[in-house]
Amino acid sequence: MKLISVLLIILATWLQLWAQTKHCDVGVQAPPVGFWTWPSGSQVKVYVVGSDFQPSELSFLLTPLASWNAVSDVTGSRVKFQYAGITASPRYCENCLTIQRGIVFDKQKRHLTELRAYSTRGDRMLSWASIVIDPALTNPKALTDAVAHELGHNFGLFDCYSCRAKATVMNQFGPINVANEMPGPTACDVAQVKLAYKQFSLQTSRAPVSKNSEEGEEPVDDDTPIVVPKP
Repeated sequence: MKLISVLLIILATWLQLWAQTKHCDVGVQAPPVGFWTWPSGSQVKVYVVGSDFQPSELSFLLTPLASWNAVSDVTGSRVKFQYAGITASPRYCENCLTIQRGIVFDKQKRHLTELRAYSTRGDRMLSWASIVIDPALTNPKALTDAVAHELGHNFGLFDCYSCRAKATVMNQFGPINVANEMPGPTACDVAQVKLAYKQFSLQTSRAPVSKNSEEGEEPVDDDTPIVVPKP
């Protein structure tokens, strides 16, 4: 009887997940995929530039790490983020992610954060990256939502400004310093990350080569993921 109960719970969970994801239409409820990702099974060390943030902001920056870690196995990425501490400057080491401040504000597109990425292998697998947050973004809850969004780019997700509100963590942000109440991935985000890793496992494409060694380049028409040259 106990085995039957366990099987019923598993079946109910699977049916619930299926019900949540069966209508994940790209551009409506789900973001498109195609950007770089961390290699499957990576243990990513996360650093925060200490001089860029107040001590009280630290927990808000780190909350999204747990949200994405919680779906690591479900997405098939098996990527886990581990807070590694305060740093004086960005870390350019294998499987390192730095959260820092920088001027990235674009008023027209409400662009206050960006992901800067680099691959030592020249493929679509991240070696290290930085999440850059404009100094204008100060609301603690908005910081959480912004980091959660940028972590989505770490898993191959693009922005989805046409997606329905609350359907994806990749939605466009509203007014500056107003939280969008999206501190972690939705069921459709999970489904798309799963798709991204399935695609990348079948064929790893060559990454775009930067033509401008000072500015980097965007591999596609998207405002957030930026491919940068080796520092």
